[in-house]
Amino acid sequence: MSETPCILALNAGSSSLKFAVFEMNTALGRVLSGSVDRIGSTASTFVSRTRTGQPTEQAVASAPNHEAALQFVLEQLGATSAVIGAIGHRVVHGGPTYTISQKVDSAMILELRRIGAFDPAHLSSELALMDVVSKKFPLIPQFACFDTAFHSTLPRVARILAIPRRYEAKGARRYGFHGISYQYMMHELARIDAQRVNGRVILAHLGNGASMAAVHHTQSVDTTMALTPAAGLVMSTRSGDVDPGLSGFLARSEGMTPEAFDHMVNSESGLLGISETSADMRDLLALEDEDIRAAEAVALFCYQAKKCVGAYAVALGGLETIVFAGGIGENAPPVRARICEGLQFLGVEIDALRNAANATVISSNESRVMVRIMHTDEEMMIARSVQRECATGRDA
Repeated sequence: MSETPCILALNAGSSSLKFAVFEMNTALGRVLSGSVDRIGSTASTFVSRTRTGQPTEQAVASAPNHEAALQFVLEQLGATSAVIGAIGHRVVHGGPTYTISQKVDSAMILELRRIGAFDPAHLSSELALMDVVSKKFPLIPQFACFDTAFHSTLPRVARILAIPRRYEAKGARRYGFHGISYQYMMHELARIDAQRVNGRVILAHLGNGASMAAVHHTQSVDTTMALTPAAGLVMSTRSGDVDPGLSGFLARSEGMTPEAFDHMVNSESGLLGISETSADMRDLLALEDEDIRAAEAVALFCYQAKKCVGAYAVALGGLETIVFAGGIGENAPPVRARICEGLQFLGVEIDALRNAANATVISSNESRVMVRIMHTDEEMMIARSVQRECATGRDA
């Protein structure tokens, strides 16, 4: 293990904690990475990986919560000679205050606690991780990298919600998420296709959580998620956009409370709710020929995504590039094919063989729109943000 000071990137999900260690140099070489999954269950698992991504260790982890998961990770890192010089956190929601990555301080902690109602599913665990780090490494600077920051460029017409203006003063507006993933995708697009990166681009992060963003001149101009990550596309267990009147209907007809409604649209809906069998797209694709519920779940997912491509082509005034990422976007050729099917009028033509092979570029030679697959790397983007902040002296 190198003795070069390293950056520890922490990426907390609702029931997982991914981590990666990068050498704090120009190349940001990945030293190791890993994850703790199924946090909160009795079957939490820890996996660590080498520089090349090969698993080196798998173990059962005691992780009743995110704090315990991080303690387990830090114990494993303690067995290495990695010298941690800075720590970066993915923070899902920055509210109206935070639009760039910043050093964590007491004022930020107070503000994030104050806006906890924006994202109770993530902010509480992210704050808990910061607390663990500050107690264990009080002299090591921590940085918050906000998923919402990428979308701070949204024009007002795409940002405001059609509800009474007084609620906007309380922060109720479209924020958008998956921003760290989108930052990475745009960074990579600039590296491999400098001509198109400043054009009209649709980014599709399709995984357990799914969203799309319309980007022009490298800036986000619209995105599917809104005040919370439950909005927009159909997801694994999230509903995406639903009729706002549904909450009132279920309250009147079934006595459903706001808390129960929130749980339903976030944890019981989407692919799981429609199929009644699985939230995993792989399972549903395997079942769709024999189970109409699975077939309808897949069809709705693809249909909503296709509609979004059309809408964002209009918002952008044209379309030059589509980038698929995320677990589904990278690994599900049938889903990509169905989303792009019928979009020839926009200049989108998929090469079936390239798509089936998960090639880097899956559009045909005749396609006016370049369609790409990209492996996103949120931990790398967190490390880049931390390194940039350290270089500017804002860690002082």
